[in-house]
Amino acid sequence: MLTEQAYLFDLPEYGAYLNAAYMSPQLRAVTEVGIQALNRKSRPQEITVDDFFTDRQRVKQIFAELIGTDDPERVCIIPSVSYGMANAAANIPLTAGDEIVLIEEQFPSNVYTWKKVAKQNGAKCTMVGPPPLEAGRGQFWNERLLEAISKDTRVVALPHIHWADGTRYDLEAVREKLDEQEGYLVLDGTQSIGAYPFDNQIMKADVVICAGYKWLMGPYSIGVAYYNERFDSGIPIEDNWMNRLHSENFAGLTQYQEAYQPKAARYTVGESSNFVLMPMLAAALEQVLEWDPGRIQSYCEALIKDFKPAIRDKGYFLEDDAWRASHLFGIYLGPEMQMEDLKKRLQQAGVFVSYRGEAIRISPHVYNTKADLEFLLNSL
Repeated sequence: MLTEQAYLFDLPEYGAYLNAAYMSPQLRAVTEVGIQALNRKSRPQEITVDDFFTDRQRVKQIFAELIGTDDPERVCIIPSVSYGMANAAANIPLTAGDEIVLIEEQFPSNVYTWKKVAKQNGAKCTMVGPPPLEAGRGQFWNERLLEAISKDTRVVALPHIHWADGTRYDLEAVREKLDEQEGYLVLDGTQSIGAYPFDNQIMKADVVICAGYKWLMGPYSIGVAYYNERFDSGIPIEDNWMNRLHSENFAGLTQYQEAYQPKAARYTVGESSNFVLMPMLAAALEQVLEWDPGRIQSYCEALIKDFKPAIRDKGYFLEDDAWRASHLFGIYLGPEMQMEDLKKRLQQAGVFVSYRGEAIRISPHVYNTKADLEFLLNSL
C-alpha cells in the first residue's frame, strides 16, 4: 500500500485540496525540472539534435507502459485532447447513415469533433443519457450504452470514467459489441489513466487520448495519444517537419518527404520537442509509474471508506462502488439542499472541489489524508 505522499508537493497546510480532476498540483521534483529546463534555453548551444527526441521518447515509453502496450511507437505527443480527437475523426471513414455513439454530459473535447464530422458525412450522433439518481444507476447507464450500439454504429467515443461524477463504463463489453460491425472505440482517458488501472490489451481501444495536466501530473497544454494499426496509413491534420519520414536527419530536411513517420508518429504535433514541458511531463510520468495506478486507486479507496456511508447518511446520493472510481466521484444533493449555500461553506472552509452539472466532484490523490475527507464531511 502507498503511504501519504504530501511531502512531494507544495500544498498549503490549511484546508483540503480534493480537486485533482480539475488540475493536479505540481510535484516539487517536476517544478525543479521545469526551472532547469527554462535555464537551459538561455544556453541554446547546449541543446543538441538528440535533445529534440530523447525526452519525447521517454514520455512515449512510459505512457505505453501505463496503458499496457509494448509498442511505444503507437504513442505520439499532442497539445490537447481536442487535437488528438481531430486526428482520430479525420481518419475514420464515415458514410451517410453511419452512427456515432456518445455519452451525454461528457467533456466537450470528445463531442464537438464528432458532431462536426457527422454533419460533414451525413452520419448521426446518438447521445446516451444517465438514468435517474437511484440505486443501480451506473449499471443502468452501461446497459443503455450497450443498447444504443446498433448495426449502424461506426464509432463509440467515450471516457473510461465520467469526468463529472466518476461513473465507470464497461469498455470490454463495448469493445465486444463493436467487434460485430468492426466499429471504432475512441477513448478519452484524461480522467482515468494515471490513477485507475488500464490495460489496452484487454480494452482494445483503437484510440486512447490523454491530457497531461491531471492524473498524469504533468504541465498544462501537453498530452499523449495512442493510435492502433487501423490508423497507420492515415493523414494527420497538421504537416510539420517532425511527422515526416527521416526528420531525425537535420542535414537532409530539405530533401522533402512525401511519406509520414510510421505508426502514431505521423500524428505528433509540431514543436513537440518542447524543451520545458516535455522533460516536466517525463519526470511526472516516471513518478506516476513508480506509484502505480493500481496502488493509487487502492489508496483512494481506503481514503474514502468511512466517507461513503457517512455522506449517504447525510442525504447525498453517491454511485454504487461497482460502477464508480475512488479517485474521482460525484455526490448529488438531496431535495432540501441548496448548492450555492454548500459552495460558500466549502469555500470558507478552504475545501477545494469542483462543481460539474448537478454533482459536487471530489477527486483525492496520494497527498490527501482521511483528515481531509473528515474536513469535507463536516463542511457538508
